[in-house]
Amino acid sequence: MSPTSAEATPSTTGRSLLDDCVHCGFCLPVCPTYVSWGEEMDSPRGRIDLMRGLEEGKIAWSASVAKHFDRCLGCMGCMPACPSGVKYDVLIERTRAQLERRLERPRGEDFHREMIFALFPHPGRLRVVAALLWFYAESGLQSLVRRSGLLRLLPARLAQADALFPKVSLHDVGARLPERVLAKGERRARVALLSGCVQRVFFPGVNEATLSVLSAEGCEVVVPRDQGCCGALSIHAGREEEALAFARDTIARFEEEKPEAIIVNAAGCGSNLKDYGRLLAEDPKWAARARAFSAKVRDVSEFLAALPPVARRHPIRARVAYHDSCHLAHAQGIREQPRKLLSGIPGLELVEIPDGDQCCGSAGIYNLVQPESSEEIGARKVDNVLSVKPDFLASANPGCTLQIQKLLRQRGMTLSAAHPIQILDASLSGRPLPK
Repeated sequence: MSPTSAEATPSTTGRSLLDDCVHCGFCLPVCPTYVSWGEEMDSPRGRIDLMRGLEEGKIAWSASVAKHFDRCLGCMGCMPACPSGVKYDVLIERTRAQLERRLERPRGEDFHREMIFALFPHPGRLRVVAALLWFYAESGLQSLVRRSGLLRLLPARLAQADALFPKVSLHDVGARLPERVLAKGERRARVALLSGCVQRVFFPGVNEATLSVLSAEGCEVVVPRDQGCCGALSIHAGREEEALAFARDTIARFEEEKPEAIIVNAAGCGSNLKDYGRLLAEDPKWAARARAFSAKVRDVSEFLAALPPVARRHPIRARVAYHDSCHLAHAQGIREQPRKLLSGIPGLELVEIPDGDQCCGSAGIYNLVQPESSEEIGARKVDNVLSVKPDFLASANPGCTLQIQKLLRQRGMTLSAAHPIQILDASLSGRPLPK
């Protein structure tokens, strides 16, 4: 089990990780919640002060303290801005694990969170929900409920869930991936694909495009059977033991395939997979296996950008705005690779979004448990997206796509969006961009 911040987690110099923060304030203008409210305790620096107070016993755990940790998106925007290299990702993760162990939430809030984690990390259950959502939309019930104003009478969190769910097709409900896809032409690599949870059920086209592009670029792809959740949502919400159980199961399933690389196309999942070595460092049975696993993990754009292209790119005439997913840009440091892939498509005009590395407000389950803050942060993102007048939006994380599309619908607007790998697949196949 990973140690908690209350256990005086040592850095390489023997000091607490909390001591790395020198209170310079570089984190303040890049923190979405500080930008929203200007409150010190809702900035990384302020939250670290709270962590230190808890560690030293100067303050006690309470709902008023916990709310500042709950309000953190975990976007890691503070980390690239920090000149001292503060490991804020580790600190907030461990603090949230303490919160879950030490503090009893109000019954309604606790039930809401339990329902989220009884559903989202389980693809089989999500398929049932997807089928129900398809019927809900196609039968006219969704339109009736929205016109009736009933949603305004429901708690904000339930109304948020209705607004976030995407349009589901029968193809989405029944989509299944093959266990193996052969390379076209000479085989250049043998890789394994993480199919994800939300990605697998609500965005199956992303996985299908990933298989298609990897095959076209000379990669044999295996998709390990019966893979479940990687644990990303759980670890980011402080559900440590649950997350580690998911991690061990994921490692075991991929080890059987012995791939040269493990490909991920959801940024939050990729960030978590690359962290397995740290998360399981204290487990003697799994530590070495976790390090070996994490060393093979590559985001699909990261992998393809390092592989000289062989498949022909057909032109796509479109103005595409690229949205930086927080767990891709901040947590994994992957910024140039998706842009490189998109810029390699003839005719495609890639445009930058102002303040593009600011969070969209999705942040795992954040938009489900902190809907008001999520909307405020997301509104800034949508304003910036619209300011560059794109024809299309590229987003490398399913949660980001859902969040931005929802906020656009609230304004009565539409903007087609897809994962960069889907745009590349359209170019390789000569098909139009996905709707």
